[in-house]
Amino acid sequence: MRVGILGAGITGLSIGRLLNKYFEVEVLEKESHCGGIARTKDVFGHAYHVVGGHCFNSKYPEVMDFVFNEILPKDKWHKIKRNSVIRFKDHEINYPIEFSVRQIYEFDKDLAIKIITDFISSNDDLIYSNLEEWFRKKFGNTLAEEYFIPYNTKIWNNEPKNMSPTWVEDKLPIPDKFSFFESLIDSAKDKMAHAEFYYPDSNNQNTFIDSLADGLDIHYNTEITEINYDNKNNLWIVNNKHDYDILISTIPLNILPTLILNTPDEILQSTSKLKYNSVSNVIWESKPTDRTWTYLPGKQTIFHRYIHIGNFYKPALNYTITESIGKRTFQEMIDDGKSDFFLVKPLDFNISEHAYVVFDENYSESTTKIKKYLDKIDLYSIGRFGEWQYYNMDVCIKSSMELATIILSKYSN
Repeated sequence: MRVGILGAGITGLSIGRLLNKYFEVEVLEKESHCGGIARTKDVFGHAYHVVGGHCFNSKYPEVMDFVFNEILPKDKWHKIKRNSVIRFKDHEINYPIEFSVRQIYEFDKDLAIKIITDFISSNDDLIYSNLEEWFRKKFGNTLAEEYFIPYNTKIWNNEPKNMSPTWVEDKLPIPDKFSFFESLIDSAKDKMAHAEFYYPDSNNQNTFIDSLADGLDIHYNTEITEINYDNKNNLWIVNNKHDYDILISTIPLNILPTLILNTPDEILQSTSKLKYNSVSNVIWESKPTDRTWTYLPGKQTIFHRYIHIGNFYKPALNYTITESIGKRTFQEMIDDGKSDFFLVKPLDFNISEHAYVVFDENYSESTTKIKKYLDKIDLYSIGRFGEWQYYNMDVCIKSSMELATIILSKYSN
């Protein structure tokens, strides 16, 4: 059987590797390279992550086994301890903020006491009408108003009261009352998978990406313009040229239905309601730091975080990526960066069109309608934008593994 995969990002490459042993697999990629938004760019011999700071770890053992045993051996990676801070009221405090109330107490006792009082009295009844309510019930009103609401307004370019809380699962360390009180007495830590992470010894994520692509039949510079199902021959036809028994797409969910012939109008209307954010970033030569990320909730800068990419390298180098939601000009980013002495010299600039999905009030209804339609026509859509989810790299791999299991059970007889 012939399997067509649309897109050679992490998800497309992963499902390709998993199915390549059993079927004739062909991957169509519109760019001249693979890796999608995880692909890095070379800047003066160093890896520049043009979207986010992609690193690898996972709470899923099967994902770890797949990567270390089949793609890039564990001895080709080095481990980095996450050292993240938040610039909060002109002070640096440890991430996550809910475990750093002791630090807040050192410069604002009244605020710290208010945070503690609110957290103790918070009532999480597990029913949330929007993201703002989720923050208030999980962390109390004070932390919600002082940090979570303004920061998330900044990073999503949308008010949390207009957003769904569905994206937060496994994205934020959520303290229970025991761990919260433990942090007041001792130093409670973030126990999420990415509290530590792996990065290739080559100091470039492309080493992993290229290993993932190894052995796959990838057709580059192939933009998808039309998808049609040939009922007579039971084949998917792509661009009136490529034919497949099984079709898997990683194309953004707001675009894919517009490429399929005879898609119903109500589905096309749903695609127009899906929202996403572009992202602009700059890589800088910077002052020395031992941080890996710095989060910037304040309105005094357009940047929402620094990714200290130089500390992903071994040995470490003084490079930092500044990230801003939306499409900014290079000059705008440079001008904003001048206010921080930590940023020494801008080196390169990038804008990514599709970077982060937005979980607004239309999210659930629109994605449900589109996915039901794709299920009905037996077209598989997976990945961050293929499922319209805020997936990290490891979850993209896990999603691919789950789909591979479904396909193999259905077609390998």
